[in-house]
Amino acid sequence: MDTFSQVGNQEIAAVEELYQDYLKDPESVDESWKNFFKGFELARTNYSSGKFQGSDQIDKEFAILNLIHGYRQRGHLFTKTNPVRSRRTYSPTLAIENFGLEQSDLEKVFQAGNNIGIGPAKLKDIIAHLEATYCDAIGVEYVFMRHPEVITWLQKKMESSKNSQEFTPEMKKHIFYHLKLAVGFESFIHKKFVGQKRFSLEGAEALIPALDAVIEQGAELGIKEFIVGMAHRGRLNILANIMNKPYEYIFKEFYGTEYEEDISLGDVKYHLGFENEVTSDYGKKVKLSLMPNPSHLEAVAPLVEGMARSRINSLYDGDYDKLAPIVIHGDAAIAAQGVVYEVIQMSQLKGYKTGGTIHLVINNQVGFTTNYLDARSSTYCTDVAKVTRSPVFHVNGDDVEALIYTIKLAMEFRQKFNTDVFIDILCYRKYGHNEGDEPRFTQPQLYKAISAHKNPRDIYAEKLIEQGIMTARDVKDEIKGFDQLMSDKYKESEKIEKLKIKQFLVNEYKEFDHAPKKEFFEAIPTGVGREKLVELAGKINSVPEGRKFFNKVNRILADRRQMIRDNRLDWGMAELLAYGTLVAEGHPVRISGQDCERGTFAHRHAAFVFEDGDDKYFPLKHVAEKQAPFHIYNSLLSEYGVMGFEYGYALAQPNALTVWEAQFGDFSNVAQVIIDQYITSAHEKWGLMNNLVLYLPHGYEGQGPEHSSARIERFLAQAASNNMQIVVPTTPDNMFHLLRRHLKWQVRVPLIIFTPKSLLRHPMVSCTLEELSKGHFQPVIDDHRPKAENVKQVVFTSGRLYYDLAKKRVDMGDESTAIVRVEQLYPLPVDQIESLLKKYDKADRIIWAQDEPANMGAWPFINRKLSHIPFEVASRSESGSPAGGLMKQHNLRLNKILEQVFREQELAKA
Repeated sequence: MDTFSQVGNQEIAAVEELYQDYLKDPESVDESWKNFFKGFELARTNYSSGKFQGSDQIDKEFAILNLIHGYRQRGHLFTKTNPVRSRRTYSPTLAIENFGLEQSDLEKVFQAGNNIGIGPAKLKDIIAHLEATYCDAIGVEYVFMRHPEVITWLQKKMESSKNSQEFTPEMKKHIFYHLKLAVGFESFIHKKFVGQKRFSLEGAEALIPALDAVIEQGAELGIKEFIVGMAHRGRLNILANIMNKPYEYIFKEFYGTEYEEDISLGDVKYHLGFENEVTSDYGKKVKLSLMPNPSHLEAVAPLVEGMARSRINSLYDGDYDKLAPIVIHGDAAIAAQGVVYEVIQMSQLKGYKTGGTIHLVINNQVGFTTNYLDARSSTYCTDVAKVTRSPVFHVNGDDVEALIYTIKLAMEFRQKFNTDVFIDILCYRKYGHNEGDEPRFTQPQLYKAISAHKNPRDIYAEKLIEQGIMTARDVKDEIKGFDQLMSDKYKESEKIEKLKIKQFLVNEYKEFDHAPKKEFFEAIPTGVGREKLVELAGKINSVPEGRKFFNKVNRILADRRQMIRDNRLDWGMAELLAYGTLVAEGHPVRISGQDCERGTFAHRHAAFVFEDGDDKYFPLKHVAEKQAPFHIYNSLLSEYGVMGFEYGYALAQPNALTVWEAQFGDFSNVAQVIIDQYITSAHEKWGLMNNLVLYLPHGYEGQGPEHSSARIERFLAQAASNNMQIVVPTTPDNMFHLLRRHLKWQVRVPLIIFTPKSLLRHPMVSCTLEELSKGHFQPVIDDHRPKAENVKQVVFTSGRLYYDLAKKRVDMGDESTAIVRVEQLYPLPVDQIESLLKKYDKADRIIWAQDEPANMGAWPFINRKLSHIPFEVASRSESGSPAGGLMKQHNLRLNKILEQVFREQELAKA
């Protein structure tokens, strides 16, 4: 019987795929792979032509090559990686009979041993080597990767080393030291704070020496900084034993009653972030940042990537090898949370690449109470890694040496190939979801096994005692000494009067104020000289000579040049000038979102594609000799992941303008977790300052409910304590000054801008160069058309409805209505509104007019904040849906709003 008749179709297909890659680039693989593929080619040919009869030795050589590939491809299914459960059974197995081999072949020597680096060897030795490499405490998935050189590199690394040879006695003592910290810390808290939630790391304590290994190996490979994101399980242990947050501060958080004044609310201890600089064992300085995170599992992942990319750009000149992100997942979360997929899809995209993330999975094999078999359809929780063909290692969490070996290999892989790598740490959770939970309600058998299972420290201690590296007395003394340290630190915690949340990114934000109220209404000069504006406009409206562009590009540029000559600038031109002035003054600008280069409504055109290829020209990259960077990226079709990324990016660069643009404003609700947990509340919870800008295109133009609402009411409902700015600009110059003000004042809070759609080309919406050079942002725009003494009614409004109201007033010849635009909804400029009401003291009717239904938009907020003012409301009727779907309905409802506003004026004229 020949080899091919004994090999499953799946194996043949996998080898065939690798073989086709080899044919495209034969020099991309080493000699062992070349020999394999030559043999494979011969086997294919001979099998198809009916040969191999009487060639038993050759036939079996190829059978062993297929056996080797079987181990590489499917060995991970037959590992000893689970410390507390039996593995699921998979078939066919790797039994030699399934590859056309027999027990009598075990003592025979085969040349196929060359393929795994051990030279000619007996079949039993080849199998032993493969078992040790692929089926022991480490399983690996990697043959699905497409690049032969990457596969070859991993094969050589794994097949040429023995885990046990990697560690000297001193290194093993070092590992025990970190296990002692991890286990001892949890044990002390468990006894001292009985029943309190801490989301213990117990069962996965090997994570602490593993993270230590990441830092040590990374430092040796050139890493200067790690940015870490994780949920709550094990966070306190990492804060204490990796980030070096003082133990006494953590203990105080269990029983403290009051924060220092700079944080009004704070958060539970297992959500807090921390940053520190640590020194490696070899004297290398490494900065560590653990980002604060809410209970929303995986929400922090895109922030980690954004902050990492921001610092790679701003501090390390784009060198991915100087900073690495680490994201620590739970098995249930990585398998089921959609943002994981979004973030992984971002990992190799030009605008979002961070040079590879180390993904560590604390695989408890259970969700809150849900068994892993009910938690996913995939074989592994890490199967999402295959989207980007990233290698996945599955490691027994009780075998700390195997885990550290894998960590070092993964770190080396990341630095060499700048792509993601996943490490699935098979472990368990000693207690329930939290320490007050009873897991035996839903997992009785599992927790019966866990209760009898030793912790990783004690397992490793027994191993070191057996090897003669430590004595039982040494182990006992080490544990006792750490327990005493914990007791001493607890006594120190009793001396702390008030809890303090250490500000994240202290140095980056030391020059900024914590949002003093006066700053939001101060008229900060933001004008730019006319001559400078004309010069910048010339650069923005130019493209390289000698290169061809789509014909309409030339028309767009010609129209923009004409705007400058006519001194009548539209929205897009004023917006581009805002970016141009900022980068010329040294402020980096980054914009991302779906279709943002052109703009969903084709108003921006910040990039032009060359007609003879896919390359692009960005005029704003060429406006000044020593300008700051300008970047604009069309994002993947994601809101949650991309908004989170940009929040993280903005966090690391407070002097940059970072913008996320929704395709339509209401699409931001897909990223509601980022809005709720970070944008609106991060300052009060964690002391975070952040100046991310959201562009949410909004306006009622009869395009249906999903293209009309940006849910202004939701943002306003969460507006408090100067946590953000909410603005609806209606003129290009106000937008220009708003963007510049955002970077020129001394506060850093998120800015929510409800940008226009129809106003982008509205004939009444324009500005002059003088308005850009001499003005400043206006929170309220008064109406200068009627004389104050003639005004009988004052209409306050916001957004595009102003222009319908203004047109209706002209059509009626009405000189008794003042229309005031409230451009800044939060913080609400109450003093300016009240001042205008004094100006129009003859008015006997005050109206709030809005496009949105009465239960939406700004009205609920205005009614609450200005309840002392006798407003009438002119709006659409209350509704569960933002708008109708038919243009005729839209026009009828708009006309009703206008009739409500001008009803009395029409009656007076009649």
